[in-house]
Parts: sequence; structure tokens; C-alpha cells
Amino acid sequence: MSSVIYQGLFFLFILLALALPLGWYIKEIMQGKIPKGVRFLQPLERLFYKVIGPISKKEMSAKRYGASVLLLSILSIILLTVILMTQHFMPGGSSVKNLSLPLALNTAVSFVTNTNWQAYAGETTLSNTSQMFGLTVQNFVSAGVGLSVLVALLRGLSQVKKKVLGNFWQDLTRSLIYVLLPLSIIFAILLISQGTVQTFKSGISYEGLEGKNLWLHLGPVASQVAIKQLGTNGGGFFGANSAYPFENPTIFSNFLENLAILLIPAALIFAFGFWVKDWKQGRTIMIVSLFFLLLAFIGVAFNEFYGPEFAHVLGTTNLEGKEVRFGVGWSSLWSVGTTAASNGSVNAMLDSFMPLGGAIPMFLMQLGEIIFGGVGSGLYGMLAFLLLAVFIAGLLVGRTPEYLGKKIEAFDIKMASIVILTPLMLTLFGTMVFVLHPEVLTWLTNQGPHAFSELLYGATSLANNNGSAFGGLLADTPFINILGSLLMLVSRYLPIIAILLLAENMGSKKKAALSSGTLSTVSPTFVSMLIIVILVIGALSFLPALALGPIAEYFTMK
Repeated sequence: MSSVIYQGLFFLFILLALALPLGWYIKEIMQGKIPKGVRFLQPLERLFYKVIGPISKKEMSAKRYGASVLLLSILSIILLTVILMTQHFMPGGSSVKNLSLPLALNTAVSFVTNTNWQAYAGETTLSNTSQMFGLTVQNFVSAGVGLSVLVALLRGLSQVKKKVLGNFWQDLTRSLIYVLLPLSIIFAILLISQGTVQTFKSGISYEGLEGKNLWLHLGPVASQVAIKQLGTNGGGFFGANSAYPFENPTIFSNFLENLAILLIPAALIFAFGFWVKDWKQGRTIMIVSLFFLLLAFIGVAFNEFYGPEFAHVLGTTNLEGKEVRFGVGWSSLWSVGTTAASNGSVNAMLDSFMPLGGAIPMFLMQLGEIIFGGVGSGLYGMLAFLLLAVFIAGLLVGRTPEYLGKKIEAFDIKMASIVILTPLMLTLFGTMVFVLHPEVLTWLTNQGPHAFSELLYGATSLANNNGSAFGGLLADTPFINILGSLLMLVSRYLPIIAILLLAENMGSKKKAALSSGTLSTVSPTFVSMLIIVILVIGALSFLPALALGPIAEYFTMK
């Protein structure tokens, strides 16, 4: 167990060492200060602006910024749905069928909203054309949208008496050209060096041990895996995701992919500190995020090492559903990283984890995907919690709530509450609808508390734009496809609209000078306050549901 803890600490050290300079780089890029080393990409940036047209040069209000986000997303959903429903007739599609409308729509919504919920097996359901020009493209765009919305919020927090939030098309273009694309190329090359597949061939035939002719699926895997991890997307090229050797062949590739999941979200915390010119503000969020991540990692690893179910078979380690080459340590770290960062990829079967070992990743999602979180979305979700903590702390001590020198007013708290409560309410609503459906038992491969855990996990994943699954739930049904699409859409875009309105309102305010009466948001007391607020909201909302699922299962196994 101690060696596993050392693994986790080493991983976090490397993560922070890389995230710090990357955070400065992202801040420079998104402020339009292009470093010399990447200025050769500026002609490509200017070409994008020419294609987009005059709209790429205008400063935008919250409404115009939000309308641009929604317009791009709607067009992306329509285009991807068409690709998936006509893939059989496209190049390389002769071996696959066209997707039904419910499945195509669910998949399109899933990838556009950065959820990457997959109700299908990728290698047998989709063609290489669909994977490359459909899914991979949206992996880039959805991550870019999240980063752009965060940048709009940072402008609102830092500027004074100014309502405009920049230009969405410029923010999106810079995030794609200077951040996501270069990092993806570097990671893809590193993954190829480890044996991750990268080819335009759909596969090769071979003779199995029993003498039968079999087909081995191949494709442009490394390029998709790189952006699925860096963009906190998570959708696998293969059905087994990152547990499959062609996606994640070695312990080093596992380390790289796990690092990529958290790299940009961690870097954005540093970028926030640099942007507001107060690194201590970023430090507050980093401490809170690391606290939850470390606590969750230790909790999962402990439960998997000392779980009750398989002690008589495998000593003190539960290896069911895990790759031997990764073991309990790296599987546990991945499970908390992917659910903390809104990634959703897996290198082990979460359905096989111990009851509490599976409950902890579920609870990380139920907190709102704010512990690092998705690219952009995690940090603006955390900032919503932070504003709420500031407001509560101000009421407790009798001081005017302020953050970064700006008063926190009723409108700000309303918008922050929408960001916080939307995934929470959708999770509970989705679970209720699942349970009440008359055919729910036919969707499940398990019974009792574990079956409820599968339903709760599925609703949690959909409503928090994560995309991972417990397994044991038949996801490809028209009902789940349609309901899942609605959950993913509302959970993605309602908080985005609220964040943009919050950014505009904060940007229009004057900035007051700090005084002795100003509530500190960088002190240990406030850090503790923020942790308590996050835990209380999560625990009060989901403890009853967790008690019916993983907690009940835990006590039945003891």
C-alpha cells in the first residue's frame, strides 16, 4: 500500500511540474501574447479568421458569446449525426452499418458536449472515417469551447467596468491552434513510440489458435487517444477503452495518458493565478483540488487492497476487472483522475471495484466535476463554488462578500447556483426516471444494491458530462439514448450560459481596494471553508442515494 501512495505522489509531482509552465503559456496565448516559439502558426490563425469572416473581429457581450457557442454546437451535432447515419456509404464504411437516429444523436450530443458517453463498441460500430472526421474533430472542438468559456469568465473577473468578454471565435481558434493541437501531436508521437496503433488500415486478418480466420481491428488510434485524454473527452477508439493494449500498451503509456487527463485542467488553475495577477488565488483552488484527489486516491486504493470480497482468493488485492500490467495502484489513480477531470476513460472495469472503491469516483462526479474537472468547465465550476463560499463566509463574519475586489451580489449567486445545482438536479432526476421505467430490470445484468449503483452511476456520468460507466447497464436503447442526450445537453449548456452572464456582470463592476475588512480568500481558514461547502452540498444531496447503492452493498458483503 505504501508503494502505491509513493506512486501517486510521484505522479502529482510530475503533473505540477509540467502544469506550471503550461499554465503561463496558456495565459499568454489566450491573452493574445503569442510566444516566439509558436509564431510560425500565426498564418494558420489568420486563415481561420478569414474563413470565419468579420464576426471573428468583434468584441462580444455575454449573449452574443453564448449564441456563438450554441450555434457552433448545434451545427456540430447536426453534422456528426449525419456522418454517423451515413457512414456505410462513406470511404472505408463498407464493413459497418449506419447508426440508428437515437444512437447517432446520442453519440453526436455526447462528443459535442465533451461527455463521450458511448453506447456502442467503437471498433465494430464505427468506420475510420467516422472516428477521424467525426469523433476526433469534436474532441478538439468541445475542449476548445470549454477553454473559451473559462477565458471569458477570467476576463469578466479581471476587467473593470467593461461588459464585453472578448471574441469566442478568436478564443476557440487560439485554443485549438496553439494549445490542443501541438500538445496532441507531442502526446500522439509518444504513444506511438510505446506501441499504440496508428494506421489508416481498418484491420488485418489472422488465423487464431483454433485455426479460425479472425479479424484484428486497427485504425488511427494514437491521434484520437491523445486528444481524448488531453481534452478530457475520454471516448475510446475501442470498446475496452484504455484497458485495451492497442490504446494503452505499456506502463509508461499508462502514465502518459493518466498525466494527459489532468494536465490542462491543472495548468488552467495556474493560468488563473497568472491571469488575475495573484498566484495565491490559484493556490487556493490547487490545494482544494489536490486535497480531494489525494483523499479519493487513497480511499479507492485502500478499498481495492483490503476489500472483503476476494481476500480468500487473491490475498489482500482485488484484481478482478483490472489489467495486471497496471495493478491496483495505477488502476485506482486512473479511476479518480478520470472522474475528477470529467474525462471518463477507463483502464479497468469500474463495475468490478469494491463497493466503496466504486462509490468514491462516483462521488467525485457528483460534486459537479470541479476537482480539476474538464478543460475549462472544471475551473469555472470550482469558481462558482468559490463565490458561494465567499458569500457564505461573508454572511458568517458580517462582512460584505467580495472576490478579487468586486462585490458579490444576488445576481452572481443566482448564476453560481445554476452552475452548481444543474448537474446535481439532473443526476437525481435521471436516476429517478431510470428506476421508474417499467423495463429497467431488463437493462441490468445485476440485482440488488449493485444494480442500483449501476443506474446511479450512469445518471451521474450523463448529468455531469463524464461519460464513464459502471458496466452492467444496457445503454443502447432508444429511451436511454434520448434521455441521455437531454441530460448531456442541459448539463453542458445551461451552466455555460450562466457562467457567461456571471462573467459579464462581474466585468461591469468597479474594483475596490483591499482593506483590513476584506475577507481573505487565500487563507487556510477560507480553504477549509471551501472544502466544507463542497462536501456539504455533495453529501447532503447524494448520501441517501449512495446509501441505497454502494454503501448498502458494502455492508451486505461484510
